[in-house]
Amino acid sequence: MSAPFVSIRNLQNHEGKTVAVRGWLYNRRGSKKLHFLQVRDGTGIVQAVAVKGDDEELFERAGQSGQEASVVVTGSVKLDERAPGGVELKLTDFAEVGAAHDYPLGKKDHGPDFLLSHRHLWLRSRRPTATLRIRDTIIRAIRNHLYQEGFANVDAPMFTPNACEGTTTLFEVDYFDDTKAYLTQSGQLYMEAAALALGKVYCFGPAFRAEKSKTRKHLTEFWMLEPEMAYASLEDAMTLAESLLAAVVGRVLEENRTDLETLERDVSKLEAIVPPFPRIRYEEAAAILKDKTGFKFGDDFGAPDEAAITEGLDKPLLITHWPHEVKAFYMKRDPEDDRWALGVDVIAPEGFGEIVGGGERATDLAFLDSQLKAHDLPEEDFRWYLDLRRYGSVPHAGFGLGLERTVAWICGLQHIREAIPFPRLLHRIYP
Repeated sequence: MSAPFVSIRNLQNHEGKTVAVRGWLYNRRGSKKLHFLQVRDGTGIVQAVAVKGDDEELFERAGQSGQEASVVVTGSVKLDERAPGGVELKLTDFAEVGAAHDYPLGKKDHGPDFLLSHRHLWLRSRRPTATLRIRDTIIRAIRNHLYQEGFANVDAPMFTPNACEGTTTLFEVDYFDDTKAYLTQSGQLYMEAAALALGKVYCFGPAFRAEKSKTRKHLTEFWMLEPEMAYASLEDAMTLAESLLAAVVGRVLEENRTDLETLERDVSKLEAIVPPFPRIRYEEAAAILKDKTGFKFGDDFGAPDEAAITEGLDKPLLITHWPHEVKAFYMKRDPEDDRWALGVDVIAPEGFGEIVGGGERATDLAFLDSQLKAHDLPEEDFRWYLDLRRYGSVPHAGFGLGLERTVAWICGLQHIREAIPFPRLLHRIYP
């Protein structure tokens, strides 16, 4: 009877039994009498030990496969705290499925350009796999939390005839009959329509921004979560963002401790992410930053400003009531002071910057019509959006959460390109 196939993360449940693991040869070390084979299967890494004196032919076979050859290893499970993952296999059989020779990612250090050009192989290394597992946990945690809060998932289109904030940073594509379309940079306007049908909705998918930026926080293709709520205010949007971030971090701490260790993430920083989060208005933040960074009142925040304003904080900071000039045309104005838009940016601590931006939406038809003209946006493209104010408009609010920025923050990554499987950057579209 053949040994049952078991994933590496479940090996501890099979102590003393003979099992088989399907995976890839991550590394091999040893001597003339011992082979220590590190085998990975996507769920973890296990050490399989071959002893020359036990089976000469098996020992020879186990020593011939190259790094990243696909293999099936069979052996008895032994708990051993000294071994990677706390489990070891005493090898009883070894089979190579697919050979690998001269694997280009060796033990030496490689520069970022080399690694990005080999991203399809780099994904197999410890840090990328740990990051992708955490990314998966974050996505599931987001969807689970929103489901529990009564949200329905509604998909927004990737092709749009217009933009939320003008077309200067959009990718233009040829559509049918000599018309132009744009790759979406946000599904928010469509979520506003869906919220008036279903109450609480969200879209979660790719977005595109043709911004010629080379900073460590920008991608040209990225994933956005955009919840929208009918009969909701700025306060409701902030409360949801706060509870969502806390739930996501909590789930990662629960499920991905080993991955966080691989990334050398200080988990005490994440354990502090418990509501309530501090909140200040733009005016107060600008006053603080004037001395710290020379910030000019009325400007939007740059990366140095975001790092300075969260210095010494152990939780994300919510900054509200922004000058309407730096926010989108659809933002509702503060009824007590027309200078301010009822918006919020959530700034992650440790210098990771903005991860959430949102607020309350304007509901007055005449106001939005005037805003379209002020921002030189074609009314015919937004006729459907104005209809939302003509037929049963209600107060509503929401936000956008950048998935990769959130992954980078939780994982402690220095560059956002590591937070997505295949990054698209200003000068990189390969592989």
